[in-house]
Amino acid sequence: MAVFKRDKTSAKGFDWAGLGWLFLFFWYFSGITQLLIQLTDTSGFAGFRQAFIMSAIWLAPMLLFPARTRAMAAVIGVVLWACSMASLGYFFIYQQEFSQSVIFIMFESNPSEAGEYLTQYFAWWMVLAFLAHTAFALFLWTRLRPVYLPRGRALVAAMAILIAVIGYPLIKQTARTGSFAGGLEKFETRIEPAVPWQMVVAYRRYREQLENMQGMLDNVSKIPPLQNLKDSMANQPSTLVLVIGESTNRQRMSLYGYPRQTTPELDKLKDQLAIFDNVITPRPYTIEALQQVLTFADEENPDLYLKTPSLVSVMKQAGYKTYWITNQQTMTKRNTMLTTFSEQADEQVYLNNNRNQNARQYDGDVLEPFSKALADGAPRKFIVVHLLGTHMSYQYRYPPSYDKFTDRSGVPTGVRDDQVPTYNSYDNAVLYNDFVVSSLIKDYAKTDPNGFLLYLSDHGEDVFDSAGHNTLGRNEGKPTAPMYTIPFIAWASPKWKQNHDWNFAGDLGRPYSSSNLIHTWADMAGLSSDELDRSKSLVSDSFKPRPLLIGNPYERNEKALIDFSLMKPKAPPPGAVVQK
Repeated sequence: MAVFKRDKTSAKGFDWAGLGWLFLFFWYFSGITQLLIQLTDTSGFAGFRQAFIMSAIWLAPMLLFPARTRAMAAVIGVVLWACSMASLGYFFIYQQEFSQSVIFIMFESNPSEAGEYLTQYFAWWMVLAFLAHTAFALFLWTRLRPVYLPRGRALVAAMAILIAVIGYPLIKQTARTGSFAGGLEKFETRIEPAVPWQMVVAYRRYREQLENMQGMLDNVSKIPPLQNLKDSMANQPSTLVLVIGESTNRQRMSLYGYPRQTTPELDKLKDQLAIFDNVITPRPYTIEALQQVLTFADEENPDLYLKTPSLVSVMKQAGYKTYWITNQQTMTKRNTMLTTFSEQADEQVYLNNNRNQNARQYDGDVLEPFSKALADGAPRKFIVVHLLGTHMSYQYRYPPSYDKFTDRSGVPTGVRDDQVPTYNSYDNAVLYNDFVVSSLIKDYAKTDPNGFLLYLSDHGEDVFDSAGHNTLGRNEGKPTAPMYTIPFIAWASPKWKQNHDWNFAGDLGRPYSSSNLIHTWADMAGLSSDELDRSKSLVSDSFKPRPLLIGNPYERNEKALIDFSLMKPKAPPPGAVVQK
């Protein structure tokens, strides 16, 4: 009978419907989550496309062994179903895509914490959704049937599928990167949206990055503490907060004179803030900048981050309980250094476990764990809040209710019509960032703390701001002022001001690089040691102006480092009205 069916099918032509059911069955397990991601506009289209392409590889064994179609599909389907249940469940709870960061969080959590998460997020509708998901998978399986081809044609078809889906992309990426390891890494990124590769790649990368991070932490543990550390606030209760923004150019903040009202909440707090308006970042990339911002490293000594304590370690040495709350991606190749900084803290909260940076993960999520950290009974607390800020792609950085800027009103005349949506989405991201930063200040103030909060961005961003209005993003090889001009603002509680000199009126315009932040922070916090230099503190009477060096310090040429103040004099924000 099987032979008769095969001959009958051959006589009528190829069974495209049967092949379609096979593809739909295998795609379904990856596609359902990716479809939800698209419908909710959680992330871009790339994941959906790659999951669609990768699902085709399961057709190869079906064509080679058609008589075992349903049995093989059942075995493969069970594996895909189990993986899809995990990724689907994670999406239900967090509206995020499963990634290596999720595995990191899972292994970092104890059974008690896992139980708390399930209790908090579990809903009965999820059971119904899982049952429906499983039932539809079974329905698709019942529709499967063998698709017969002559043996030679089946072999050619199977090889063509494997070459198109695996061979060609892997060879192409290897050629582009110049190495098989680099090609494999790029290829893994392509297949990661599809199950079960989602789990396989995530776990492999997690292990790799964990090993790298552990190596960094082992190195950190060998770094000697500061010599002769003294604390003018020793044994006094205090809570100090450092808020690190992302990709925010102060020239696009109304707090700094930008014509559009992009920071209405901070504008209301203006009289309570110390607003420094001549601070730049040394480098326009997060990791490279924070290696200097959070350590004793600078442009002339870039490797000191490997040899000296970080700001977290310094605060721990001073007797503070330390917290790190982050909405940045956790375990990625680029962010391993950030996670290393965070793991030096006593407690960590990781909120962003998306596989893709271009995903809706709002910074408002930091407010709840921040309030919990403030409520902690520890008498001396140091809290770092690391935001995703206004990172590209900007439309993912704010909820629809903050889509305020939608037309050309306030847009410089040189910005083309096709650039306006991106220009506006950046301003909307700044607007939402204003809500988050101001909320952190207000929530902090409500606790009547003895301390201060300092906010700065890791680097800026050029969104059609500089001359010609053609630059978007950051490029250290072609630097523009907006890539480096960052907000730098501080708020202090009444209790703190009673016992500290908080009059910075004469300091607000000082030229300063955030690469020396650790010296300013220590000075504000009342810390001193042999390594700390008050001449590098923005708020010290001993402050000494230095060249504002920017560039790649590892490039071996005389022009690698340039003085920002010589490259671009201080100027009004783009679009501002200059009074003559």
